Amino acid sequence: MTLAPARTDTVTTIASRIRDRAAREPGGVAMREKHHGIWRQFTWSDYWEQALTVAHGLLALGVEPGDRVAVHADNRPEWLFTDVATVAVRAMTVGLYPTNPAPEVGYLLAHSGARVLIAEDQEQVDKALEVIGGTSLQRVIYLEPRGIRHRYDHPALLSWDDLLTLGREHRAAHPDAVADVMATATPDDIATLIYTSGTTGPPKGAMLSVANVDFAVRTISRGRGFSGAPPGPRDLLVSYLPLCHVAERIFTIWFNAGAGIQVNFAESIATVQANLREVQPTILFGVPRIWEKILATVTIRLANASPVKRLNARLWLKVADRIGATLVRTGGTHTVGTRLAYAIGWLFCFRALRERVGIGRVRFAASGAAPIAPDVLRFFMGIGVPMYEVYGMTESSAIATGNRPHRVKLGTVGEPEDDVEIRLDPATGEIELRHVGVFVGYYRDPAATAKAKTADGWLRTGDVGEWETERHLRITDRAKDIMITSGGKNIAPSEIENALKASPYIKEAILLGDRRPFLAALIGIEWDTVGEWAQRRGLGYTTYRDLSHKDEVRALVQSVVDGVNARHAPVEQVRVFRMLPKELDHEDGELTATQKVRRSAVADLFADLVDDIYARTNA
Repeated sequence: MTLAPARTDTVTTIASRIRDRAAREPGGVAMREKHHGIWRQFTWSDYWEQALTVAHGLLALGVEPGDRVAVHADNRPEWLFTDVATVAVRAMTVGLYPTNPAPEVGYLLAHSGARVLIAEDQEQVDKALEVIGGTSLQRVIYLEPRGIRHRYDHPALLSWDDLLTLGREHRAAHPDAVADVMATATPDDIATLIYTSGTTGPPKGAMLSVANVDFAVRTISRGRGFSGAPPGPRDLLVSYLPLCHVAERIFTIWFNAGAGIQVNFAESIATVQANLREVQPTILFGVPRIWEKILATVTIRLANASPVKRLNARLWLKVADRIGATLVRTGGTHTVGTRLAYAIGWLFCFRALRERVGIGRVRFAASGAAPIAPDVLRFFMGIGVPMYEVYGMTESSAIATGNRPHRVKLGTVGEPEDDVEIRLDPATGEIELRHVGVFVGYYRDPAATAKAKTADGWLRTGDVGEWETERHLRITDRAKDIMITSGGKNIAPSEIENALKASPYIKEAILLGDRRPFLAALIGIEWDTVGEWAQRRGLGYTTYRDLSHKDEVRALVQSVVDGVNARHAPVEQVRVFRMLPKELDHEDGELTATQKVRRSAVADLFADLVDDIYARTNA
C-alpha cells in the first residue's frame, strides 16, 4: 500500500505520530497479537489504516470534539486503534478495567458522559446494557460477536465490523474529514480521561491534555534509563497490564508511538509468563506484584527441580546475591569480580533461569506504580536484569523520577526526569511536582482539582518523601497511610509491608497500629508457593482457608515475620499477626482495580481479626 506524504500539522498528537510513522516506515512491525495460536502482526501502515477507518466511523456516529469514547476490553489492537482514532477526532478516550463490576461501569460511564463504548465481549456488553439507562451512551460496539449477534436485540448495539463498514463509507464520501479535524487540534485538547483507582472514595477522572501526553512521549522516548542504544524498532514489549492504567498506557501506546518499539499483546493475564517466554521482550515494565510473582515462580521451580539442578541453582543464586549486593553498593556498575562471577553464572545458571521466566533478553526493566521491597530488586539485579525503580502518577502523566544506569540508588525512586521540578513541603514532607505533563484537573470536580494543586501551580502528590542524596528521592509512604502509634511514633507501613511481601510465601501484608499500642498485621499467603511447600511436606489441604490456618503454615509465616522484625527497631516490629481466611478480591471491594489494598475496607471486613488482636494487649 502506498501512503500519501504525512500532513504537517502544528500540534503533535498520538494520532499524528502514528500517521507520520506509517508514512516513514509503512512495513515496520508496530504490534503483534496471538490469533488461534499464531502470532499475527500489524505494520505501521496497518495500524494507521485501521485507526483512520475507526476515526471515520466515529465521525459517522456523530462523535464531535470534546466527546468521550470509552473502551472496556483487555489489551488488544482494537484498544489502540480506538484510542488513536478518538484522539484524531479530538475526542477523549476513557478506559475501563475489564474487572470493573456493573455498578462501577455505570458510575464511570455516567460520570464521564461517554457517548460511545467499545466493549470486548458478551460479559462487558451485559454490564453496559444493565446500566445504560443511567448513562449518556448512544452506541455499544462489541468486538467479539459470540453470544451477542443472534441473541441480543438492542438499538444501541453495533458490531466492530459494522463500525469499520461505516468508517469506510464515511471515508469514501468525506476523504479529508479526519485530516481536517486533526489539523485543528490544540495543545489544550483533552486527549484522555484516566480514572484513579479510588482507594479512598469514588474514582476521579484525571484530564490529560495533548500537551501533557506529548511531554510524556518525548520524555520516555529519550531512553534516559537505557544503557547502550536508545529504544527503537528492535525493542520488544509485552502488553499485559490494563491499558486504562496510566502505567501501561505510557508503555504500550505512548512509548510505541514515540520510539517505534514493537508491542506484543499477552493472550490474557493468566498466560503472561508463557507469553514472556515466547516473546523474550527487551523492555519490561511491571508493578511490584508482577516482580514478586516472578520471584515466587522461581522459588516453586527450584523446589520441584531434581536434586542436582536444585543444588546448582542454590549455589549460583548465592553468587547472584553477592553480585546484587555489590551492584547496590556501586550504583549498578559492575566490578571486575562481579563481571567474572556473572559470566560464569550465565553459563551454568543465569541464562537458563532468565529464559525460562521470559526475561532472557531484557535490557531495561522498570518497577513502578507502588513501592517495592529492595530485596526483590536486588535479586533481579543479581541475575543480570537491568532493574530500575521509577515514579510517576496519573496526575503527572506517569512522569516524575527514575533511576539511571550506573547511578542506581536502591530504596529510592531515582532522580527527576528532564524538565521536572520537585520540592518537598517543609511542614509535611509531601512531594510536589511541576512540569508540562501535570494534568489539567479532575473532570467535573473543581473542588478536587483545587485540592490537588498548590496556589502557585505545583501538584500535590499525596506521597511523603525525603532526599536520599541531592538527586535521589526516597518515598516514605502515602501521606494518608502514615500511622501514629499510641506512643506517638510515626510509622510508614509500606516499608514493613513490602519487606514481608518480598518473601515468596506472602502475597498480602496489611499493617495495623494507627492509634494502637503496638504494630500487628493481617497476612495473606501466596497460594501457589505455599501450596507447593505444603505438598513437599506431605501436608494435605483443601481450601485457601484450610491451608492458611495450618500450624505449619503459621510457623512458616512467623519465620518470615521474625526475619523482618530483626531488621527493624522494636517499635517498628510486628508483634502479632493473623492469617487472612481468603484471597483479597476486587469484586469484594478489598482491592482496587489496580490491585491496591483498600485499607479501610479490609479493616471493616476483617474487624473480628483486628478486634481479636488488640483485645489481647499482652499478646
